[in-house]
Amino acid sequence: MAEHSLIQTAEEVEELGQRLRRERVIAVDTEADSFFHYFDKLCLIQIAFKDEIFLVDPLALPPQGLAPLAPVFADPNIRKLFHAADYDLYVLQRYGSFAVRNLFDTMISAQLLGYRSVGLAALVEKHYGVQLSKDQQRTDWSRRPLREQQLEYAASDVRYLVDLATLLEKELKSAKRLTWAEAEFRSLEGKVWPEREFDPDGYLRIKGARQLSPLGRNVLRELFLMRDKRAREKDRPPFKVLGNGTLLDLAEDPPRTKRALANHRGITDLVVRRFGGDILEAITRGVEAPEDSGQAAKPAPTNRRRLDRRAEHRLERLKSWRATRSKELDLDPGVFCANAALEEIAAARPRNLDDLQKLDHVKSWWIEGFGEEVLSLESQAEKEPRAQQPQSSSGAGSGERSQQPRRRGRRSRDRRNKPAPS
Repeated sequence: MAEHSLIQTAEEVEELGQRLRRERVIAVDTEADSFFHYFDKLCLIQIAFKDEIFLVDPLALPPQGLAPLAPVFADPNIRKLFHAADYDLYVLQRYGSFAVRNLFDTMISAQLLGYRSVGLAALVEKHYGVQLSKDQQRTDWSRRPLREQQLEYAASDVRYLVDLATLLEKELKSAKRLTWAEAEFRSLEGKVWPEREFDPDGYLRIKGARQLSPLGRNVLRELFLMRDKRAREKDRPPFKVLGNGTLLDLAEDPPRTKRALANHRGITDLVVRRFGGDILEAITRGVEAPEDSGQAAKPAPTNRRRLDRRAEHRLERLKSWRATRSKELDLDPGVFCANAALEEIAAARPRNLDDLQKLDHVKSWWIEGFGEEVLSLESQAEKEPRAQQPQSSSGAGSGERSQQPRRRGRRSRDRRNKPAPS
């Protein structure tokens, strides 16, 4: 079993960078602390090659201390192996300014091969009979010194990736799906994540917010803004200040005194002592605000696409076709073709492959393999007798949720046992 070495000085990083530039394949993982802090940080980079594992501690390094690794990640001649790379790429880009080229993702590979469980732990157990520990899933990676249990846990995330990637690549070739995977990898390499910004209308996404009275929505908005301010000041995730359920409960029945506040779920004596006054002030602002402040007319934050009745009819036909084809291919329907892509096709009514290529959510490998089938399906539908086609009218929307870059590790994404990113 490969041993691990902790890298904590600029000199050690420089030496590691020189060694890595001579390699052709390395395995990579990261650890961050978004579960414990408002302003998350890159706390650890795990790198494995041959029979060695290196754990690079960014928090111990001076500014620009990770710079010697940048050429390694950008080198197209060195393959970088990840499992569920999306969040790792996000933190590497955001905190290390790394551009990653020539990556291979074992989770995406497993999805495209039709694996029912695509988490790292499930794949390692299936192929190597080893059960990976889960005892550090909720650990705070920003605390120092790191304990040996944390280091071993982090090292295990890359220990099997080289062999696992080799195995999955052979399966992809055998299934004639390697080009699908490679297209997904190139798409990830080109992805750019914008800086995360606080959305003051985010309270409208809290389940139940739209069912509140106008006064309740006003109160919920003020509590939501107060919680974010408090979270920033204390450098804590907002949900660790007050949960969404507590905000909604307070908005449904706003207390006006600390005694009444203490009777609400999620409000402990400690919460009342520390910022009960802030909560009551936020409630007062909400109660005294102009009725609903125009929020009832504001559309809910969503990426759902509005379709007319004919487009809805086309969408249902596409979903029926997807169900059949994904079953034949032994693929999860969402992996085969996401709802957003089907909705885009239904709305655009593409006439040829070039039209399909212009759509944002439709993937190139999917167009190459299945575009003609979809175009034929649309052509057949247009030949249906008029009696079978719906009358035009404005209809309800249909879509799927927007995706944000966030931690999908074993803490919030469970990288060892997780469903299918962004």
